[in-house]
Amino acid sequence: MKKFFAIIIVLAGLGFLGWQIYQKASDSRKGFKHERQNVPVAVEVALVKKASIRQVGSFTGSLYPISKFILAPKIAGRLEKILVNIGDKVEGGQLVAVLDDDEYCQQVSLVKAELDISRANLQEQKSTIENAKREYERSVALQKKKILSESKFDAAESEFKTQQSRLKVAIAQVSQKEAALKIANVQLSYTQIQVPENNTTGHIVIGERFVDEGAMLAPNTPIASVLDIEKLIAAIHVIERDYPKIQLGLEAVISTDAFPGRTFTGKVIRIAPFLKEKSREARVEIEIPNAQKLLKPGMFVRVQIQFDEHENVTVVPLTALVKRNGTQGVFLVDFQEQKARFVPVTVGIVNSVQAEVLNPPITGSVVTLGHHLLEDGALIILPGKS
Repeated sequence: MKKFFAIIIVLAGLGFLGWQIYQKASDSRKGFKHERQNVPVAVEVALVKKASIRQVGSFTGSLYPISKFILAPKIAGRLEKILVNIGDKVEGGQLVAVLDDDEYCQQVSLVKAELDISRANLQEQKSTIENAKREYERSVALQKKKILSESKFDAAESEFKTQQSRLKVAIAQVSQKEAALKIANVQLSYTQIQVPENNTTGHIVIGERFVDEGAMLAPNTPIASVLDIEKLIAAIHVIERDYPKIQLGLEAVISTDAFPGRTFTGKVIRIAPFLKEKSREARVEIEIPNAQKLLKPGMFVRVQIQFDEHENVTVVPLTALVKRNGTQGVFLVDFQEQKARFVPVTVGIVNSVQAEVLNPPITGSVVTLGHHLLEDGALIILPGKS
């Protein structure tokens, strides 16, 4: 029993000692915090201004030609000549390559000969039917006079109809050979690889050359790529947050590492009607005039698009915005008391330099550096003062 009371007395003593240590530590922290709050903090400040502010979206992308197509033969053959190389400017209808055409020339000659034979047969058949027609007309006249027998009249009529059928066959054969000649000429023309007329809208150049002279080509084997670089397309991808801000006709400013310090202008001409599920991004295309031909397809570009602009509004430096207890605001400077007062604010347009303050109305100066050490009402040391 005495042992039990002794243990209780020891535990009570330890509890009292712990409470005394906790009180001293708490008083020490309170004193340190109070002392820290009373220590002035050196800060930098900036004036609250009235100015214009723009909301600009920044994107990256690549350049593509306004149009691109591949020149390829429609028939098989050996590549006899190729008349262009990469970078060459070409025009609509210009000859680019020639295939060996001996076989196709022979085919044209053969069909022409067959057509001549068919035409001669047609002329012969026309003469034959004329004779059959006259004989039939005589038979009709003699029969009316009861001079010609029925059997001879039937024979003359049958011969006339037979020759009419043969004439139709001869005419059809001529038409068939004429069509065959057209086909042979078309196949012969396929040995001449030309730039299509309907694709020449601007500055057309050869982008790549895929084969050399002497190569055996199958139908649709690529020979060269043709690019129109009079205008270029900058393709960017816009995230869901910025997608509603993109509108057709918005101006864009384009820059590239190839020309440091220089910018180019363009306009939004196409907006994808959907966002890709994996990336949650939509493709946006910007048309860029390229009169000087400085920009080239494949270049990496940075694109800035202005979404909105507010004039004569209250702005503060972006570095003045801070958060305290989950609330965004700024530290306004009280020059008389040399203190900083935390003011919660609602912001509008925010760019890389400034932020628009919608409310409350504020004037004066705000802290831009050192506010991470500040609390509401903290003492501050202003620049140039000690």
